[in-house]
Amino acid sequence: MNKRKREEEEEEEGIRMGTDIVWQTPANPPHPHDYIFRNGIRYVKPYYFEFIAHVKNRWAGKTIVDLFAQEFKGRPYEYYVSAVKCGRIQVDGERVPVSYIVKSSQKISHFVHRHEPPVMACEVPILQKELDVLTVCKPASVPVSVAEHIYVYKCLVSFTRMFVSPNVLHALGFHYHNICQVHPCGQYRKNTVVGILQAEHGLAPVFPVHRLDRLVSGLLILARNASKADIFRQQIEGGLVRKKYIARVVGEFPKDELVVDANIDYNAREGRSTAEVRDSAKGKAASTKFTRISSNGAQSIVLCEPITGRTHQVGNYQIRVHLKHSGHPIANDMLYISDETVNRSSKGSSADRSACTSATALTSSIEEKVVNDCEEKSNVGFSIDPMCTNCPNLAPKGYDTDEEGLWLHCIQYSGPDWTYECPYPDWAKLTQTI
Repeated sequence: MNKRKREEEEEEEGIRMGTDIVWQTPANPPHPHDYIFRNGIRYVKPYYFEFIAHVKNRWAGKTIVDLFAQEFKGRPYEYYVSAVKCGRIQVDGERVPVSYIVKSSQKISHFVHRHEPPVMACEVPILQKELDVLTVCKPASVPVSVAEHIYVYKCLVSFTRMFVSPNVLHALGFHYHNICQVHPCGQYRKNTVVGILQAEHGLAPVFPVHRLDRLVSGLLILARNASKADIFRQQIEGGLVRKKYIARVVGEFPKDELVVDANIDYNAREGRSTAEVRDSAKGKAASTKFTRISSNGAQSIVLCEPITGRTHQVGNYQIRVHLKHSGHPIANDMLYISDETVNRSSKGSSADRSACTSATALTSSIEEKVVNDCEEKSNVGFSIDPMCTNCPNLAPKGYDTDEEGLWLHCIQYSGPDWTYECPYPDWAKLTQTI
């Protein structure tokens, strides 16, 4: 009896899918009313969203339920059975039985009630607004952009290249580098710098031209057209762009300039890197120059200038790893301040989040400008979905703990004939120790 009732509810939910629910796709822009502000945290109202993928060769031959259960382990097996039965998982736009065997290249749609991870409710200050360039001060915890743009771009370009010349694609504004240099953050869409700029300032499209990790704050340059983005790309790839960061580190940093030459070896299981001797066969060559700005004996403010290194490591792990190697890790970097092994594979969380939840958090004096006046104006209501594995919570599972930004801040990018800068953060002011 209970089984029959559950099947009827699933069937009813499948019918309701096609009538009452409005499903969003990457083409739907974010709006100011999409956000909820609570206690200094920015949430996104959960919304219905269609995730699209195409069957890879290694997926072919599996049942639709086994495919999802094995490849997307964030939900229980029973959920995928129900989702297929009620039509929330479809193949080529059609409902299929749970025993359906997928074939290579078929389009798979997963209709979900999407809960985005929360971020700190900080403003995204616009520093400079030019005809073809926009610079902002990215707050810590807010990712730059969204990984699904990579997927959309890859699908579009791989298809159109069969019929359209590269020159035409270029003229239309399709540039792979505009997407791939963005930090991959597939769980985020509206809670990103790009999403917030579009929702609150009406600025779109914008193309992030360099990487800035989610927990890192500071200068972010965005091109306002594909041609300008291409110019930045060529200069970055040609080694013509210099970057400067500041960090707040443990201990009294040496007065003399320090250059760290150590290979960066990434450990995918732990989600962090180690520094290896320069002649080692492990890792990729990287060099960073450090200069002490100030110190109170217990902590120091250090200027960090990546000299060489793989583009995606600069501003990512290179500075953090080299500071750790110098004996002066970033003072609130839980991933590198301890030698404890981090295993994030079982929970599927980021290495930084795993480190924060498994270690004792350091007290922080960081002060962010929080948009408190928005809290009272927010509409805190949102629809509860009976099939959702995250409802009735606003945040998805695993994001119920506070996470502070790193004391690492980008202050300057400069090229052959341009320089963009960002003010220092509040944490760069050290209090003197007795």
